[in-house]
Amino acid sequence: MISLIHLTKRFGRLIAVDDVSLEIPEGEIFGFLGPNGAGKTTTIKIMAGILEPTEGTVIIDGKDLAEDPVGAKQVTGFIPDRAFVYEKLSGIEFLQFVASIYGMDKHRSEARLAELLTLFEMDQWGRDLIESYSHGMKQRIVMSAALLHEPKVIVVDEPMVGLDPKGVRLVKTIFKSLASKGVSIFMSTHTLVVAEELCDRIGIIHKGRLIAIGSASELREIVGAEGSNLEAVFLRLTDDVRSEPGV
Repeated sequence: MISLIHLTKRFGRLIAVDDVSLEIPEGEIFGFLGPNGAGKTTTIKIMAGILEPTEGTVIIDGKDLAEDPVGAKQVTGFIPDRAFVYEKLSGIEFLQFVASIYGMDKHRSEARLAELLTLFEMDQWGRDLIESYSHGMKQRIVMSAALLHEPKVIVVDEPMVGLDPKGVRLVKTIFKSLASKGVSIFMSTHTLVVAEELCDRIGIIHKGRLIAIGSASELREIVGAEGSNLEAVFLRLTDDVRSEPGV
């Protein structure tokens, strides 16, 4: 469903993403972990079509993002780490605007809009201006917008930022439900407990390089830390890379 093939992004002399290759099948929740500045957000922005890679290819549902950007984006929902919304619109007006971008017919979009407002427990605030929303409410509206067109792939950067515990539990439930229906979710997060609970596999990126990939238990085996939590595994892997000669 998602293929990253030798993905590289350079900013001058800085290599932000260094020859990353990944395959994420249908229905998998894939966690993308790494220290600050490791290349997580750059990778996600490339997958969302916001940045162009210096080298490499992104394939989403069989569509090459460079050759068929519209086709790839039509099957992708993007949830950024910050909620970028038009604050002078109401929640409903913002979702109607997003629906028009995707060319959804009015009947389908109105039904889907109502369904998502209910799902994210935002129905009673749908007619309020977004400028009156809390950060967590804005994040719920952005997630609703990303799911509006029923994408096959969701690319999400720090999904739990700004959400209260109830919101975190709700989003985890929604992601699990989507994955069970075949939606592939590529999720960057610093919340290791969430990654361990949600993700089928986890990739760890450090200084632009993908240094480890596998389930939480497989990552423990890689570092010989059976029984340890994911935080200990993560720190062991990134510390090992940092201590390599020339790194």
